[in-house]
Amino acid sequence: MAAIAINHYNLRGDRATLDKLRDFYIAYVGLQVGARPLKSFGYWLYAGDKDVLHLSESRPGEVRQTVLKTGFDHVAFSCDDLPGMLARLQQAGIVYRHAVVESSAGFPTQQQVFFSDPEGNGIELNFVDAVA
Repeated sequence: MAAIAINHYNLRGDRATLDKLRDFYIAYVGLQVGARPLKSFGYWLYAGDKDVLHLSESRPGEVRQTVLKTGFDHVAFSCDDLPGMLARLQQAGIVYRHAVVESSAGFPTQQQVFFSDPEGNGIELNFVDAVA
């Protein structure tokens, strides 16, 4: 048995936090709200026809640890329209880091944009063969 792909990742919080994250990922990552087969409160955000981010309401009495020592750094999305994305981030005053990974070993040149969502989760937007 082996993993064949990443399916989705999940962020949890109260309803106000989920609404804030939903709006952020729609505006600054380009995800879209889509179908969700669960009856509980939350959102599934899609990249094209694939659900990639689940936003789930914390259970009653659930305590979310906010200071954890983990190795998690960021989640990455393949994107297009680098100039449009940079303009959108700048206009919103979102602090980001832009890096270029030059082509090598059969990999194309990649432009990467790193920033954090309103809850501090790291995001990478990856643009292949893009020009800033």
